[in-house]
Amino acid sequence: MGFATTALYPLMTASSRGAPASPDPRSDPSFTVIAIPGAVRDSMNAIFLRYNEHWDELTDVNTLTQMLGTGRPTQREYLGCLRGHVSRDTLWVTDWAPARDMKQLQFAVAGNCDHLTDVVGTWHTHPYRADLHGAAIRESSLSKQDLATFTAGRDRAVVIVWDVDSFDAAARSADGAVLHPALVVFY
Repeated sequence: MGFATTALYPLMTASSRGAPASPDPRSDPSFTVIAIPGAVRDSMNAIFLRYNEHWDELTDVNTLTQMLGTGRPTQREYLGCLRGHVSRDTLWVTDWAPARDMKQLQFAVAGNCDHLTDVVGTWHTHPYRADLHGAAIRESSLSKQDLATFTAGRDRAVVIVWDVDSFDAAARSADGAVLHPALVVFY
């Protein structure tokens, strides 16, 4: 389980306590909530800040050049593998790890999570980009490409971090239906 590649997806590993255990994330029932512990959220925020810190150095570069990654490299998307399980109506994220074979561009990232046995999904960053006046443009939702990639894959959830403490998510039920936006709670 856990191959995660996307055209627009996006360290340290954080861990948590208190989430109920579940034996096999692939055989779990449907869920309606994605629960992320504060330590995991904080580590995701730290990655967002690290990979987004130079967003304002691209005000003189057009969007196409930024999207193709052919200009000066500044910020890059980042892809992480969500680890956890489903118990009752909740997908419990207990940890995350960096994706392997990560290929990072300004607004695209690819990689895989095949090295982990408890993968329930992926998360990635949506870095800012500068508008013509140098103001930050924030992509606050999973893109059509993000959702198409998620729909075609096997992950149970996909999460984006688009600003500090700002998340968007989609979830896949046991029957394959995709719910977007999915409810994300922090504990």
